[in-house]
Amino acid sequence: MSDYSSATVYCGPVLSSRVGLLWGLLGVAAFSFTLPFTRIAVGTLSPLFIGSARAVIAAVLAVLVLSVTRQRWPHRAQWARLAIVSGGVVIGFPMLTSYALDTASASHGAMVIGVLPAATAIVAVVRGREHPTPSFWVFALLGAAAAIVFASLQGGGFGQLAWSDLLLFAAVIAAAFGYAEGGLLSRELGSWQTICWALVVAAPVMGLFTVIAIIEQSPSGGPAEWLSFAYLAVISMFLGFFAWYRGLAIGPITQVSQVQLVQPVMGILWAALILGEQISISIALGGFAVILCAGLAVRTRLYGKSRP
Repeated sequence: MSDYSSATVYCGPVLSSRVGLLWGLLGVAAFSFTLPFTRIAVGTLSPLFIGSARAVIAAVLAVLVLSVTRQRWPHRAQWARLAIVSGGVVIGFPMLTSYALDTASASHGAMVIGVLPAATAIVAVVRGREHPTPSFWVFALLGAAAAIVFASLQGGGFGQLAWSDLLLFAAVIAAAFGYAEGGLLSRELGSWQTICWALVVAAPVMGLFTVIAIIEQSPSGGPAEWLSFAYLAVISMFLGFFAWYRGLAIGPITQVSQVQLVQPVMGILWAALILGEQISISIALGGFAVILCAGLAVRTRLYGKSRP
């Protein structure tokens, strides 16, 4: 047992990488509804309220779970790393995507977010010292390129990046650091413990933002907006990370992160079914290309082991 947590410390690749992929896929399935439901919520709720209040609610749940299970507190170095996770997935990604989807469609946002697996893999290589084969990089970059190409086509053509696109790309960078660092930290604290502590770290900042949002605009909405917001708070911001960080902890992070390449396709599907957004032939072909590259990247084996 760890000296600093009641979770068992990760001591090596004792579980099959296929198990990690399955956990990662479960997390991706939960996250795939995030953009469509955010798009619904911003119909009447302010982006600042959505991005911050969902984290506050998730933080309350985190405190309850940590208290009931009597988790030991992280040590000083782990708090610093938890701040990186908080900045990426609790503050950065939710806030940036909420503002982006105030104007962008959910399907367009889903395709732009398709570059996230490649970004996560790059951060994982630098931070986690993983060493994927050249073929892994080929498939990962092809998947990211496919996502960018078809997102651009949907947006009206290359060179027509809107402010919402810049926000989405910034969200990708934030999430990539949060995912990679969170995956590594999950091997020490545990998967669900990591997101719970990250939510606690971000709670003061997000609480302040929530108060500001309420003062600026009193939150009001119908059942659809509030149900969408509830999903974002409980599933996207909390329970989804239990599975996602579990998958990243089993790893390898560079491979498990590629499962997220199917998220843009799932997001576009939900946008069509839930929001009634049209799926063009180019988007359908792009989705097929993204899934194909994801499958090839996931099947690629890593050579060697992570350095100590």
